[in-house]
Amino acid sequence: MRQQDQFVHLVRLAWDLHMRGVTTGVDLPRNKEPTLVIPRTADSIKIMALCQHGQWFFTWGRGRDQRVSALDQEAAERIWELVQ
Repeated sequence: MRQQDQFVHLVRLAWDLHMRGVTTGVDLPRNKEPTLVIPRTADSIKIMALCQHGQWFFTWGRGRDQRVSALDQEAAERIWELVQ
């Protein structure tokens, strides 16, 4: 069930980014966490949806500045700025 919840959050984010003109893909590897992949020329950004203490958030690194609440209205905007 957790991976289904992750998938739902990632697809919602993918759609929000699509509406801003960003190409994305959802990677569903067997026996691993799903990720949202944003291809770029030099490298790809991989975003995960994680739940800690009952709160869902998107993360693309280990730092506190590399995460945003999955329910934040500005989550897609923040990630859009990252890929510009």
